[in-house]
Amino acid sequence: MLAYVATSKFADHLPLNRLEGIFRRDGAEISRSTMCDWMAFTADLLEPLYSMMKEKILQSDVIWTDDTPVKMQDRQDPRNMRTARVWVYATSSHTLFDFTESRKRDGPVSFLEGFDGYLQADAFAGYDCIYAGGRVREAACMAHARRKYFDALKSNSTSAAKALKLIQELYAIEKSIAWLSDEEKQVVRQRDSVPLLNDFKIWLDEQKLVTLPKSPLGKAIAYTLNNWSALNTFTSYGALSIDNNRSERALRGMAVGRKNWLFMGSSKGGKTAAIITSFIATCKQHDVNPRAYLEDVLTKLTAGEENLERLLPDVWQPCS
Repeated sequence: MLAYVATSKFADHLPLNRLEGIFRRDGAEISRSTMCDWMAFTADLLEPLYSMMKEKILQSDVIWTDDTPVKMQDRQDPRNMRTARVWVYATSSHTLFDFTESRKRDGPVSFLEGFDGYLQADAFAGYDCIYAGGRVREAACMAHARRKYFDALKSNSTSAAKALKLIQELYAIEKSIAWLSDEEKQVVRQRDSVPLLNDFKIWLDEQKLVTLPKSPLGKAIAYTLNNWSALNTFTSYGALSIDNNRSERALRGMAVGRKNWLFMGSSKGGKTAAIITSFIATCKQHDVNPRAYLEDVLTKLTAGEENLERLLPDVWQPCS
């Protein structure tokens, strides 16, 4: 039952009041407050696994991260509601969500403590202090830069289209090497992508001299140049991507759910959602049925299973 409710809410995005109506239609009176308590209990059971997954993420060479706003009920706020944040930290093996009550840099700084590798993210200033220490290397997102040139098409179609064509050529290279090993990707990027980026940089420097800084194209050029080094980082390490779309895709489920359940009931509710959604998303990443996974894992956890590592979604086997 816990697995069914968790999957219904966090994978299929059914709010608890809708589930309450579904159960009532089938003759069962189960209140949303009861199901809310069930989900908190489920998250508590999963928390040791969640912590283990976090440790594995921090041991990775590359983490892709992004965040999205969510509304949280707050009785102390004049509007009875305020904006909180859900962060995603993704690797090739795991997808983990974290909940914070604001978008302050404390959230990622705390989560990423001890991480030593590449962080691929947007240009959010809150990450700057993480890069400043030198242990975490910045990799920016070409998709963010590309969007700004799309925005500039209406006001300066010729120059914006030129930038988009150069970026499109970079993406064509990425598509052609998707099946290669990380080492092979790095070789191709150094051979083919770096010369393209050099041409792009020459064009950007020329356009900066003749473009109004506050125009859409001027802002796109400034964004690209300000993040130029980080936008080139992907060419130096094969495991990186050209953009941050991996984490953006992971957040889509949270965005769909947000339109249905509307808000978090509390900070505890936000943490509960982050923990359960981490397992739902990682199951999806490995083509694992989340309901079957949760049924088995919750059963083993309540029975006192000690070998937690074999219960992680990337290695879990049915009836193991």
